[in-house]
Amino acid sequence: MTVSLPRTAALGVIAALALSACGAAPDDESTTADGKSAATATSAAEFGGMDALVTAAKKEGTLNAIALPRDWANYGALIDGFQKKYGIKISVENPDGSSQDEINAVTSRKGQDRAPDVLDLGSSFALSAAQQGLLAPYKVASFADIPEGQKDAQARWYNDYGGYISIGCDAKRVKTCPTTFADLLKPEYKGQVALNGNPTKSGSAFGGVYAAALAHGGSFDDIQPGLDFFAELKKNGNYTPVESTPATVEKGETPISIDWDYLNAGYADEFTSKGVDWKVAVPTDGQFSQYYSQAINKDAPHPATARLWQEYLYSAEGQNLWLKGYARPVLMTAMEKAGTLDKTAAAKLPEVSGTPTFPTEEQQAKAKTVLGQGWAKAVSG
Repeated sequence: MTVSLPRTAALGVIAALALSACGAAPDDESTTADGKSAATATSAAEFGGMDALVTAAKKEGTLNAIALPRDWANYGALIDGFQKKYGIKISVENPDGSSQDEINAVTSRKGQDRAPDVLDLGSSFALSAAQQGLLAPYKVASFADIPEGQKDAQARWYNDYGGYISIGCDAKRVKTCPTTFADLLKPEYKGQVALNGNPTKSGSAFGGVYAAALAHGGSFDDIQPGLDFFAELKKNGNYTPVESTPATVEKGETPISIDWDYLNAGYADEFTSKGVDWKVAVPTDGQFSQYYSQAINKDAPHPATARLWQEYLYSAEGQNLWLKGYARPVLMTAMEKAGTLDKTAAAKLPEVSGTPTFPTEEQQAKAKTVLGQGWAKAVSG
Protein backbone atom coordinates (compact mmCIF):
# COMPACT_ATOMS: atom_id res chain seq x y z
CA MET A 1 0.00 0.00 0.00
CA THR A 2 1.32 3.44 -0.86
CA VAL A 3 1.83 5.65 2.17
CA SER A 4 0.62 9.23 1.87
CA LEU A 5 0.01 11.88 4.47
CA PRO A 6 -3.36 12.38 6.14
CA ARG A 7 -5.45 15.37 5.14
CA THR A 8 -3.94 18.03 7.38
CA ALA A 9 -1.73 20.19 5.16
CA ALA A 10 -1.43 23.93 5.63
CA LEU A 11 -3.70 26.30 3.76
CA GLY A 12 -0.74 27.88 2.04
CA VAL A 13 -0.37 24.86 -0.27
CA ILE A 14 -3.74 25.46 -1.87
CA ALA A 15 -3.26 29.22 -1.97
CA ALA A 16 -0.01 28.83 -3.91
CA LEU A 17 -1.53 26.39 -6.35
CA ALA A 18 -4.55 28.61 -6.89
CA LEU A 19 -2.33 31.52 -7.84
CA SER A 20 -0.63 29.41 -10.47
CA ALA A 21 -3.89 28.35 -12.12
CA CYS A 22 -4.96 30.17 -15.23
CA GLY A 23 -7.82 30.09 -17.68
CA ALA A 24 -11.50 29.58 -17.15
CA ALA A 25 -13.28 26.26 -17.10
CA PRO A 26 -14.64 25.17 -20.49
CA ASP A 27 -18.29 25.65 -21.29
CA ASP A 28 -20.37 22.72 -20.12
CA GLU A 29 -20.66 20.27 -22.99
CA SER A 30 -22.09 17.49 -20.85
CA THR A 31 -25.56 17.54 -22.28
CA THR A 32 -27.85 14.89 -23.71
CA ALA A 33 -29.34 14.99 -27.21
CA ASP A 34 -32.48 16.60 -25.83
CA GLY A 35 -30.53 19.33 -24.07
CA LYS A 36 -30.38 18.03 -20.48
CA SER A 37 -27.35 19.37 -18.64
CA ALA A 38 -25.29 17.34 -16.18
CA ALA A 39 -24.39 20.53 -14.36
CA THR A 40 -27.98 20.99 -13.21
CA ALA A 41 -29.08 17.34 -12.99
CA THR A 42 -30.24 16.47 -9.49
CA SER A 43 -30.30 12.71 -10.18
CA ALA A 44 -29.21 10.24 -12.85
CA ALA A 45 -32.86 9.71 -13.76
CA GLU A 46 -33.31 13.43 -14.41
CA PHE A 47 -30.33 13.32 -16.79
CA GLY A 48 -31.78 10.40 -18.72
CA GLY A 49 -30.56 7.43 -16.70
CA MET A 50 -27.25 5.86 -15.74
CA ASP A 51 -26.32 4.97 -19.32
CA ALA A 52 -26.63 8.61 -20.33
CA LEU A 53 -24.61 9.70 -17.31
CA VAL A 54 -21.85 7.19 -18.08
CA THR A 55 -21.71 8.31 -21.71
CA ALA A 56 -21.41 11.97 -20.72
CA ALA A 57 -18.81 11.21 -18.06
CA LYS A 58 -16.66 9.24 -20.50
CA LYS A 59 -16.85 12.17 -22.88
CA GLU A 60 -15.46 14.43 -20.16
CA GLY A 61 -12.83 11.80 -19.39
CA THR A 62 -11.47 13.26 -16.16
CA LEU A 63 -12.38 13.72 -12.51
CA ASN A 64 -10.65 16.40 -10.44
CA ALA A 65 -10.34 15.16 -6.86
CA ILE A 66 -8.50 16.68 -3.93
CA ALA A 67 -7.27 15.56 -0.52
CA LEU A 68 -7.76 11.81 -1.07
CA PRO A 69 -4.78 9.83 0.30
CA ARG A 70 -4.67 6.32 -1.10
CA ASP A 71 -4.26 4.84 2.39
CA TRP A 72 -7.21 6.77 3.84
CA ALA A 73 -10.19 4.39 4.27
CA ASN A 74 -9.07 2.35 1.23
CA TYR A 75 -9.35 5.27 -1.21
CA GLY A 76 -6.62 3.74 -3.35
CA ALA A 77 -8.88 0.79 -4.19
CA LEU A 78 -11.85 3.10 -4.82
CA ILE A 79 -9.87 5.28 -7.21
CA ASP A 80 -8.47 2.28 -9.06
CA GLY A 81 -11.88 0.60 -9.19
CA PHE A 82 -13.59 3.63 -10.71
CA GLN A 83 -10.85 4.17 -13.30
CA LYS A 84 -10.95 0.51 -14.34
CA LYS A 85 -14.76 0.36 -14.48
CA TYR A 86 -15.27 3.50 -16.56
CA GLY A 87 -11.90 4.26 -18.15
CA ILE A 88 -11.99 7.76 -16.65
CA LYS A 89 -8.83 9.26 -15.19
CA ILE A 90 -8.95 10.55 -11.63
CA SER A 91 -6.49 13.33 -10.88
CA VAL A 92 -5.88 13.67 -7.13
CA GLU A 93 -4.29 16.93 -6.09
CA ASN A 94 -2.78 17.61 -2.68
CA PRO A 95 -3.70 14.22 -1.18
CA ASP A 96 -2.52 15.37 2.24
CA GLY A 97 -4.81 18.44 2.27
CA SER A 98 -7.43 19.16 4.91
CA SER A 99 -11.18 19.66 4.63
CA GLN A 100 -10.67 23.41 4.83
CA ASP A 101 -8.14 23.21 2.00
CA GLU A 102 -10.83 21.62 -0.16
CA ILE A 103 -13.26 24.44 0.50
CA ASN A 104 -10.57 27.02 -0.18
CA ALA A 105 -9.78 25.37 -3.51
CA VAL A 106 -13.45 25.57 -4.56
CA THR A 107 -13.77 29.25 -3.70
CA SER A 108 -10.39 30.36 -5.08
CA ARG A 109 -10.74 28.47 -8.38
CA LYS A 110 -14.32 29.21 -9.27
CA GLY A 111 -14.64 29.15 -13.06
CA GLN A 112 -11.30 27.42 -13.59
CA ASP A 113 -10.87 24.02 -15.21
CA ARG A 114 -8.59 23.00 -12.33
CA ALA A 115 -11.29 23.42 -9.71
CA PRO A 116 -12.20 20.30 -7.71
CA ASP A 117 -15.17 18.37 -9.07
CA VAL A 118 -15.94 16.56 -5.85
CA LEU A 119 -15.26 16.95 -2.16
CA ASP A 120 -14.76 14.58 0.76
CA LEU A 121 -15.31 16.68 3.86
CA GLY A 122 -15.46 16.34 7.60
CA SER A 123 -19.11 16.67 8.59
CA SER A 124 -18.83 20.16 10.06
CA PHE A 125 -16.99 21.36 6.94
CA ALA A 126 -19.70 19.96 4.67
CA LEU A 127 -22.25 22.00 6.59
CA SER A 128 -20.11 25.08 6.16
CA ALA A 129 -19.69 24.53 2.41
CA ALA A 130 -23.46 24.11 1.98
CA GLN A 131 -24.11 27.31 3.92
CA GLN A 132 -21.70 29.13 1.59
CA GLY A 133 -23.67 27.93 -1.45
CA LEU A 134 -20.75 25.93 -2.87
CA LEU A 135 -22.44 22.56 -3.37
CA ALA A 136 -24.69 21.10 -6.06
CA PRO A 137 -27.84 19.19 -5.03
CA TYR A 138 -27.72 15.62 -6.33
CA LYS A 139 -29.45 12.45 -5.18
CA VAL A 140 -27.61 9.20 -5.83
CA ALA A 141 -29.73 6.15 -6.66
CA SER A 142 -29.40 4.89 -3.06
CA PHE A 143 -30.21 8.28 -1.48
CA ALA A 144 -33.37 6.99 0.19
CA ASP A 145 -31.36 4.29 2.01
CA ILE A 146 -29.07 6.83 3.66
CA PRO A 147 -30.40 7.25 7.22
CA GLU A 148 -32.13 10.47 8.19
CA GLY A 149 -29.73 12.78 9.96
CA GLN A 150 -26.93 11.53 7.73
CA LYS A 151 -27.89 13.62 4.72
CA ASP A 152 -28.84 17.15 3.79
CA ALA A 153 -32.54 17.57 3.00
CA GLN A 154 -31.54 19.34 -0.22
CA ALA A 155 -29.04 16.57 -1.10
CA ARG A 156 -26.12 19.00 -1.20
CA TRP A 157 -24.10 16.58 0.95
CA TYR A 158 -24.58 13.18 2.52
CA ASN A 159 -22.46 11.02 4.75
CA ASP A 160 -20.46 8.20 3.25
CA TYR A 161 -18.07 6.38 5.61
CA GLY A 162 -17.26 6.82 9.25
CA GLY A 163 -15.81 5.44 12.41
CA TYR A 164 -14.82 6.16 15.99
CA ILE A 165 -12.02 8.22 17.44
CA SER A 166 -9.36 5.81 18.63
CA ILE A 167 -5.91 5.77 20.19
CA GLY A 168 -3.17 4.18 18.12
CA CYS A 169 0.04 3.16 19.86
CA ASP A 170 3.45 1.79 18.87
CA ALA A 171 3.74 -1.10 21.33
CA LYS A 172 7.47 -1.47 20.64
CA ARG A 173 8.19 2.11 21.73
CA VAL A 174 5.53 2.48 24.44
CA LYS A 175 5.74 0.03 27.34
CA THR A 176 2.03 0.13 28.21
CA CYS A 177 -0.30 1.48 25.53
CA PRO A 178 -3.01 3.90 26.71
CA THR A 179 -6.62 2.89 26.12
CA THR A 180 -8.48 5.91 27.53
CA PHE A 181 -8.17 9.68 27.48
CA ALA A 182 -7.47 9.56 31.22
CA ASP A 183 -4.43 7.37 30.49
CA LEU A 184 -3.00 9.98 28.14
CA LEU A 185 -2.33 12.34 31.07
CA LYS A 186 0.08 9.90 32.71
CA PRO A 187 3.69 11.20 32.93
CA GLU A 188 5.03 8.12 31.14
CA TYR A 189 3.66 9.49 27.84
CA LYS A 190 5.68 12.68 27.84
CA GLY A 191 6.09 14.11 24.33
CA GLN A 192 4.33 11.16 22.70
CA VAL A 193 0.65 12.11 22.15
CA ALA A 194 -0.29 13.55 18.75
CA LEU A 195 -3.35 14.46 16.72
CA ASN A 196 -3.87 13.91 13.01
CA GLY A 197 -3.79 17.62 12.17
CA ASN A 198 -5.15 20.89 13.49
CA PRO A 199 -8.79 20.64 14.68
CA THR A 200 -9.67 24.00 13.12
CA LYS A 201 -8.82 22.55 9.69
CA SER A 202 -8.94 18.76 10.01
CA GLY A 203 -12.07 16.66 10.57
CA SER A 204 -10.15 13.87 12.33
CA ALA A 205 -8.46 16.25 14.78
CA PHE A 206 -11.80 18.02 15.32
CA GLY A 207 -13.26 14.64 16.31
CA GLY A 208 -10.33 14.03 18.65
CA VAL A 209 -11.04 17.19 20.63
CA TYR A 210 -14.77 16.38 20.70
CA ALA A 211 -14.00 12.90 22.08
CA ALA A 212 -11.74 14.39 24.75
CA ALA A 213 -14.56 16.75 25.72
CA LEU A 214 -16.98 13.83 26.16
CA ALA A 215 -14.37 12.08 28.31
CA HIS A 216 -14.09 15.07 30.65
CA GLY A 217 -17.63 16.16 31.39
CA GLY A 218 -18.36 17.90 28.11
CA SER A 219 -21.13 17.25 25.62
CA PHE A 220 -22.07 17.89 22.01
CA ASP A 221 -23.08 21.36 23.23
CA ASP A 222 -19.85 21.90 25.15
CA ILE A 223 -16.49 21.15 23.53
CA GLN A 224 -14.59 23.42 25.96
CA PRO A 225 -13.52 20.52 28.23
CA GLY A 226 -11.79 19.06 25.19
CA LEU A 227 -9.78 22.24 24.73
CA ASP A 228 -9.00 22.22 28.45
CA PHE A 229 -7.80 18.62 28.19
CA PHE A 230 -5.33 19.40 25.41
CA ALA A 231 -4.17 22.50 27.27
CA GLU A 232 -3.40 20.25 30.25
CA LEU A 233 -1.77 17.69 27.97
CA LYS A 234 0.42 20.47 26.56
CA LYS A 235 1.22 21.85 30.00
CA ASN A 236 2.40 18.51 31.38
CA GLY A 237 4.51 17.90 28.27
CA ASN A 238 2.63 14.92 26.88
CA TYR A 239 1.20 16.63 23.78
CA THR A 240 3.44 16.99 20.74
CA PRO A 241 2.55 19.51 18.01
CA VAL A 242 3.89 17.13 15.35
CA GLU A 243 0.92 16.15 13.17
CA SER A 244 0.62 12.38 13.12
CA THR A 245 1.09 10.64 9.75
CA PRO A 246 2.22 7.16 8.74
CA ALA A 247 5.68 8.64 8.14
CA THR A 248 5.95 10.19 11.63
CA VAL A 249 4.79 6.92 13.19
CA GLU A 250 7.43 4.92 11.35
CA LYS A 251 10.10 7.38 12.46
CA GLY A 252 8.92 7.18 16.08
CA GLU A 253 8.01 10.87 16.21
CA THR A 254 4.36 10.21 17.11
CA PRO A 255 4.20 6.88 18.95
CA ILE A 256 0.69 7.64 20.23
CA SER A 257 -1.86 9.01 17.75
CA ILE A 258 -5.47 10.08 18.31
CA ASP A 259 -7.23 9.33 15.03
CA TRP A 260 -10.17 7.55 13.43
CA ASP A 261 -10.29 3.83 14.14
CA TYR A 262 -10.35 2.92 10.45
CA LEU A 263 -7.12 4.81 9.85
CA ASN A 264 -5.38 3.37 12.88
CA ALA A 265 -6.62 -0.14 12.03
CA GLY A 266 -5.44 0.26 8.44
CA TYR A 267 -2.05 1.47 9.63
CA ALA A 268 -1.78 -1.57 11.92
CA ASP A 269 -1.98 -3.81 8.84
CA GLU A 270 0.40 -1.62 6.87
CA PHE A 271 3.01 -1.29 9.62
CA THR A 272 3.30 -5.03 10.32
CA SER A 273 5.71 -5.53 7.43
CA LYS A 274 7.76 -2.57 8.63
CA GLY A 275 8.34 -3.88 12.12
CA VAL A 276 5.87 -1.59 13.90
CA ASP A 277 3.44 -3.22 16.34
CA TRP A 278 0.55 -0.75 16.12
CA LYS A 279 -2.20 -1.29 18.69
CA VAL A 280 -5.65 0.31 18.39
CA ALA A 281 -8.16 1.06 21.15
CA VAL A 282 -11.48 2.92 21.05
CA PRO A 283 -11.47 4.84 24.37
CA THR A 284 -14.46 3.97 26.53
CA ASP A 285 -14.37 7.31 28.34
CA GLY A 286 -14.69 9.41 25.18
CA GLN A 287 -16.56 7.47 22.53
CA PHE A 288 -17.10 9.82 19.60
CA SER A 289 -18.20 8.64 16.17
CA GLN A 290 -18.57 10.65 13.00
CA TYR A 291 -18.89 10.29 9.27
CA TYR A 292 -17.22 12.11 6.43
CA SER A 293 -19.49 13.57 3.78
CA GLN A 294 -19.46 13.59 -0.01
CA ALA A 295 -20.41 16.59 -2.10
CA ILE A 296 -20.24 17.94 -5.64
CA ASN A 297 -18.80 21.35 -6.43
CA LYS A 298 -21.67 23.47 -7.79
CA ASP A 299 -19.28 24.75 -10.47
CA ALA A 300 -17.59 21.40 -11.17
CA PRO A 301 -15.68 21.52 -14.48
CA HIS A 302 -16.64 17.86 -15.08
CA PRO A 303 -20.24 17.71 -13.81
CA ALA A 304 -21.21 14.35 -15.32
CA THR A 305 -18.11 12.61 -13.98
CA ALA A 306 -18.64 14.21 -10.57
CA ARG A 307 -22.12 12.70 -10.42
CA LEU A 308 -20.95 9.32 -11.70
CA TRP A 309 -18.28 9.24 -8.98
CA GLN A 310 -20.97 9.73 -6.35
CA GLU A 311 -23.02 6.89 -7.84
CA TYR A 312 -19.96 4.64 -7.68
CA LEU A 313 -19.19 5.52 -4.07
CA TYR A 314 -22.75 4.76 -2.98
CA SER A 315 -23.02 1.50 -4.92
CA ALA A 316 -22.54 -1.81 -3.12
CA GLU A 317 -19.11 -2.09 -4.76
CA GLY A 318 -17.97 1.30 -3.49
CA GLN A 319 -19.43 0.90 0.00
CA ASN A 320 -17.79 -2.51 0.45
CA LEU A 321 -14.42 -1.09 -0.57
CA TRP A 322 -14.66 1.41 2.27
CA LEU A 323 -15.61 -1.45 4.56
CA LYS A 324 -12.46 -3.32 3.51
CA GLY A 325 -10.57 -0.23 4.69
CA TYR A 326 -12.09 -0.67 8.19
CA ALA A 327 -14.51 2.23 7.70
CA ARG A 328 -18.22 1.84 8.40
CA PRO A 329 -20.17 2.66 5.22
CA VAL A 330 -23.29 4.75 5.67
CA LEU A 331 -25.36 2.15 3.77
CA MET A 332 -24.15 -0.70 5.97
CA THR A 333 -27.55 -1.43 7.52
CA ALA A 334 -29.36 -1.30 4.17
CA MET A 335 -26.74 -3.53 2.54
CA GLU A 336 -26.94 -6.05 5.36
CA LYS A 337 -30.70 -6.30 4.81
CA ALA A 338 -30.19 -6.59 1.04
CA GLY A 339 -27.52 -9.27 1.41
CA THR A 340 -24.88 -7.20 -0.39
CA LEU A 341 -22.63 -6.47 2.62
CA ASP A 342 -19.13 -7.98 2.71
CA LYS A 343 -19.53 -9.95 5.95
CA THR A 344 -15.87 -10.93 6.12
CA ALA A 345 -14.77 -7.29 6.06
CA ALA A 346 -17.49 -6.31 8.54
CA ALA A 347 -16.25 -8.91 11.02
CA LYS A 348 -12.81 -7.24 11.10
CA LEU A 349 -14.05 -3.85 12.30
CA PRO A 350 -12.70 -2.59 15.65
CA GLU A 351 -15.07 -3.54 18.45
CA VAL A 352 -17.27 -0.87 20.02
CA SER A 353 -20.33 -0.96 22.24
CA GLY A 354 -23.51 1.09 22.30
CA THR A 355 -25.37 2.99 19.61
CA PRO A 356 -23.51 5.93 18.05
CA THR A 357 -25.00 9.40 18.33
CA PHE A 358 -23.96 12.49 16.40
CA PRO A 359 -23.85 16.24 17.06
CA THR A 360 -26.37 18.37 15.21
CA GLU A 361 -25.48 21.02 12.64
CA GLU A 362 -25.89 23.76 15.26
CA GLN A 363 -23.73 21.91 17.78
CA GLN A 364 -20.93 21.38 15.28
CA ALA A 365 -21.03 25.00 14.17
CA LYS A 366 -20.77 26.13 17.80
CA ALA A 367 -17.90 23.72 18.44
CA LYS A 368 -15.98 25.02 15.41
CA THR A 369 -16.36 28.56 16.69
CA VAL A 370 -15.05 27.61 20.13
CA LEU A 371 -12.09 25.80 18.60
CA GLY A 372 -11.33 28.66 16.25
CA GLN A 373 -11.17 31.04 19.18
CA GLY A 374 -9.28 28.87 21.63
CA TRP A 375 -7.19 26.12 20.03
CA ALA A 376 -4.02 28.10 19.37
CA LYS A 377 -4.00 29.41 22.90
CA ALA A 378 -4.64 25.95 24.39
CA VAL A 379 -1.57 24.36 22.79
CA SER A 380 0.79 27.33 22.55
CA GLY A 381 3.84 27.87 24.64
